Amino acid sequence: MDDEAGMRDALVALLTENHFEPIPMESSADFLGIRETVDLDLILIDLQLKGESGLALAMDIRRMGDLPIVMLTGRGDETDKIIGLEVGADDYLLKPFNPRELIARIRAVLRRYGKGVSAPIVRNGSDQNFALGKLAVDRTNKIVTAQDGGEVPLTNAEYRLLDFFLDRPNKIIPRVDLLAEIGSDLNRYMDRTIDVLILRLRRKIEENPSKPVHLQTRRGQGYIFVTENSDPNQ
Repeated sequence: MDDEAGMRDALVALLTENHFEPIPMESSADFLGIRETVDLDLILIDLQLKGESGLALAMDIRRMGDLPIVMLTGRGDETDKIIGLEVGADDYLLKPFNPRELIARIRAVLRRYGKGVSAPIVRNGSDQNFALGKLAVDRTNKIVTAQDGGEVPLTNAEYRLLDFFLDRPNKIIPRVDLLAEIGSDLNRYMDRTIDVLILRLRRKIEENPSKPVHLQTRRGQGYIFVTENSDPNQ
């Protein structure tokens, strides 16, 4: 969704070329009308819509259900990016963006929601499966499940951070390294972006998020993902 006709046309061409079936929309009114008749797989929202807020629309979509959301933001919109994460956006990309990166991120979000994924879930004792307290991480299929078999709904950014930590167990990771994981240009991101993602991830994987056992903070140093017995208040 973009209120600039030129950008809408470019996105439609890009998505069509990559075997998607895009539906261009100019406003939230267009979205509400189309949502009634079309089963959408994902919505791409420009945060700076004329006369309305892309963030407000994202919040409304989250209240409606689990439609995947990818946001487009302009340079310098740090506050919007943080709020976007807080309201549940699955990913965001800064304008101007690399077309291949946008397609890769859209596909990654769709995989997280199980859309268009036909591969069976692998459940065995391989190193691609990880026990996380009462949760199980299936790194082959990029899902986290609870004891009852239900999936723990992680956004793409949350899963990327979890996967990043799983590759570096019991090692303190500075914020700058985590920022590099979610974006290539560190000048465009803020420390609080990481803090928001860490808080959201803790709420989903820790039994007591206020006293995390696994995803711990090391003041003045960064974060550490603890897989061995350790004092969570250290």
